[in-house]
Amino acid sequence: MNITGQMAKRNQIILVEITRRPQVDFWMVGLCALLILAALSLGCRSSPPVQQDSVAEFSAYFDRRIPQLLEKYSIPGVSMALVRNGQLVWSNAYGYADLEQRRIMSPDAVCRVESISKSVTAWGVMRLVEQGQLELDAPIQNYLHSWKLPQTAFDQDKITIRRLLSGNAGLPLGAIGKAVEYPPQGPMPTLRDYLTQEVRLLREPGSGFMYSNVGFNLLELLIEEASGRDFATYMAEELLRPLGMTRASFAWDSSFSAAVPIGYEIDGTAVPAYVYPVKASGGLLATAEDIGRFICAEMTGSYRSNYGVLNLESIRQIHEPQVGIPGLFGFVAESYGFGHFIETLSDGRTAVWHGGQGHGWMTHFHAIPESGDGIVILTNSQRSWPFMAQVLTDWSRWLGIEPVKMGRIVYATRVLWGIIGLVLLICLWLAYGFATGLRRGKIRFDPLSPASCGKRWIQFLIGILGIGGIAWSVAQPYLFVSSIFPTAAAWAGGSVVLFSILLVIRSLFPRQ
Repeated sequence: MNITGQMAKRNQIILVEITRRPQVDFWMVGLCALLILAALSLGCRSSPPVQQDSVAEFSAYFDRRIPQLLEKYSIPGVSMALVRNGQLVWSNAYGYADLEQRRIMSPDAVCRVESISKSVTAWGVMRLVEQGQLELDAPIQNYLHSWKLPQTAFDQDKITIRRLLSGNAGLPLGAIGKAVEYPPQGPMPTLRDYLTQEVRLLREPGSGFMYSNVGFNLLELLIEEASGRDFATYMAEELLRPLGMTRASFAWDSSFSAAVPIGYEIDGTAVPAYVYPVKASGGLLATAEDIGRFICAEMTGSYRSNYGVLNLESIRQIHEPQVGIPGLFGFVAESYGFGHFIETLSDGRTAVWHGGQGHGWMTHFHAIPESGDGIVILTNSQRSWPFMAQVLTDWSRWLGIEPVKMGRIVYATRVLWGIIGLVLLICLWLAYGFATGLRRGKIRFDPLSPASCGKRWIQFLIGILGIGGIAWSVAQPYLFVSSIFPTAAAWAGGSVVLFSILLVIRSLFPRQ
């Protein structure tokens, strides 16, 4: 081969290498993106607890682990308690009760426990059932003398106490968020005014589970009518004080002003203290130790202590499955009892639990009545579900069982991060293909070109729908998915917007 041919061949090889290099760089960028996302999803880790650890060893693990998780999930503070062998054995708090004032979160912090209130309210109703003042399967209207259910096409006599306690009465969730928040000592609607506005039957009572604040607030009126006392007074005298829940109250107290932490929205906006015009569904204020003592009273096995409030049969009835749970709630629980979610653990035992979510707050308790174990998690942030799922997974490992169903949020988060990584890789591929085609003159701006018209219109519409869907989501005051995945949801939204924009752009540049 002559010198000219050798040089031509060499130049051809160089040209091939140059044209290949951007493709290699593209995959390197994609690999880096996946590694970054993996780091974001896994975060910092501590050595997991083991079943043989003592309470002291496990709490020491929490002392290392919880501050890491608070930082990872951008949560201001948390107050926690641990129940072992039916006894409150540990409590502690981490982070801040007030970021602006740098006020440290304390185990004595009086927190809004939100829907954990439903579990406590169920005890209040069962107390009246034990006393013979109520019958579980009687229509609730039989006991209401100062207020009547609205007219409906459904059979009102099917709205029984049992169905209200188990979320099976056909009533809606009701207004949430700022619509029902009022300054602690300012004017607000009465309980009856609230019920007049909110009580509506959406379907036939007894036709299936519907999570409902309205149903429990109707039980609040029932307790007042049956006991002849204000709801908060009745609950304090008949339940909270006998159970040793000394700081807990369904009524705002002036001392709470300095004891209640500031709540924080998903975006970190501070939420000052507030109260609801109704109490039974989410109005309880309590410390982590108060809820820990409530868990102690929930025990039904060999570690049960008799507090003189409910007998063993009534407690077991509260924990008995009443209605199966479909949909999103079914992802973390199998059924609902009286104010308690219920699940079967990996070792065959039953766990009962309830969570709470309010404006700036997220709370949770989990209990295993047979073994005497329980945990309380009270946070002043709406970003807390992944955090609580991590804590519950650690707690499950310590007990020697598979993670409780709330722990599935941990795995769901990892799957979502994987999907985000895949979408971003596709975006890189689309962007690379677009840039290459533009540089080589294979595509150009010509939106009215007949070339691949149908395919390009489909791309354009999908892109517009994607951008519109994310814009609608951002405009909503509250999105359930944003609470479950506070960090990943933002990344998912951004990746969808990027993908949609690329589709729209590509649809305007047909291949020549």
